[in-house]
Amino acid sequence: MWRTTVDWAARGVLALVMAVGLIVLAPSADAKREVPCSREQISLSFAPLVARAAPAVVNIYTRKLTRTRQVSPLFSDPFFRRFFGEGFGMKLDKPREKVQNSLGSGVIVDESGLIVTNGHVIEGADEINVVLSDRREFVAEVVANDDKTDLALLQVATEGRKLPFLKFKDSDDLLVGDLVLAIGNPFGVGQTVTSGIVSALARTRVGISDLNFFIQTDAAINPGNSGGALLTMDGQVVGINTAIFSKSGGSHGIGFAIPSNMVRAVINAYKAGNGKLVRPWLGASGQPVTRDIAASLGLDRPVGILVNTVYPGGSADRGGLQVGDVVLAVNGRDVDDTGALKFRVAMLPIGDSVELTVWRDHQRRKISLELRAAPEDPPRDVSELAGRNPLAGAVVANMSPALAEEENLAQFEPGIIVLKVRRGSPANRIGVKPGDYIHAVNQREVGSVLDLRHLLDYGAQEWRIAVRRKGKVLEVVVR
Repeated sequence: MWRTTVDWAARGVLALVMAVGLIVLAPSADAKREVPCSREQISLSFAPLVARAAPAVVNIYTRKLTRTRQVSPLFSDPFFRRFFGEGFGMKLDKPREKVQNSLGSGVIVDESGLIVTNGHVIEGADEINVVLSDRREFVAEVVANDDKTDLALLQVATEGRKLPFLKFKDSDDLLVGDLVLAIGNPFGVGQTVTSGIVSALARTRVGISDLNFFIQTDAAINPGNSGGALLTMDGQVVGINTAIFSKSGGSHGIGFAIPSNMVRAVINAYKAGNGKLVRPWLGASGQPVTRDIAASLGLDRPVGILVNTVYPGGSADRGGLQVGDVVLAVNGRDVDDTGALKFRVAMLPIGDSVELTVWRDHQRRKISLELRAAPEDPPRDVSELAGRNPLAGAVVANMSPALAEEENLAQFEPGIIVLKVRRGSPANRIGVKPGDYIHAVNQREVGSVLDLRHLLDYGAQEWRIAVRRKGKVLEVVVR
């Protein structure tokens, strides 16, 4: 009886609440109903944003002339190569020219006609044409190409006419879940707009370029979108679309864009270097902190970069960074792996001071240091080795921090590095490869290119060439 009474009471209260809700939510009889008279009243549209931004996104068409030879398989037979030489068939066949066309996108970032795109879009191109949304066409010149970021800068001659351009937004203000638009030229069908959200930030394990630190989005990005703009809802560029994760070649909802802060840093480095890209050099390297390392250092979790090398005279050395320190943040921005540390430093201009948050002696410390360019010490002395010796045909140089930066090496390692090996040369035949370090000749260590040339000039009946490759010393004997 008591339960029944409570049930009826609850039903009465619920009926009363529903009645009040209907009174509040129901439109009054006096409410004026009107037919929607504008597009904004019936739908949310990106059209005004696209109309403002699209003129500054361009289509890029490239042409590359290649020469190929069609050689009969008969000339590849070892018997013919033995008696007639390696290039016998090649000498009889005339080269045939073939034109390769490719496409991509770009963003005008200055009214004078400076355009940002991806390096792989214009790689090896003999001719680059830029087409605007209003069908104006220009011939573009490559003024900078940065392999570390896969970014390239193009310049078109506007003859005094101002072009539409887009401004950059601070990519560090971006949040996961923000709405974005991708504008580009997928599959060459013409300018196309897709929408999506930011799926993730600071992707550093993508492997697209040396400075990996990407914005991930689910906005549809396809081949041809590379170099196009990733826009926020205020019409500013927050990224340059670069790559997709796909097993079929089409969009699977995982696209990557280079953050606008990195793009802006490349432009500033190009302008400050008078046409040459020059970045700051920290002068230190390290490894991510693991769980065991964190426990041994008194950290509550595995974060930051453990410094294991500080190069004498570099910015880190001058600022007081020490081996064993853990770099936790750069200018207040957390760094959890080496990619993030490289990205944060590379975005800063040379001459600026940077504040590192480090973990030392079980406490946080602040270290301020001035960023400098990588020094050219020792002078590289690039030389192609010649003469009657096993290293003839190898192009070598004295390794310096500046050369290590140019060659996109993970870290600076002193010595004599092989930059190039001529095909068919003695160096090529004994297996010397670009990236090898010449360690010793006839059991005598060499410290410079000059020393190496002197040793090779002496000649020998038997040569012992030791090279250092990926930390291992390999030796070859030539008689």
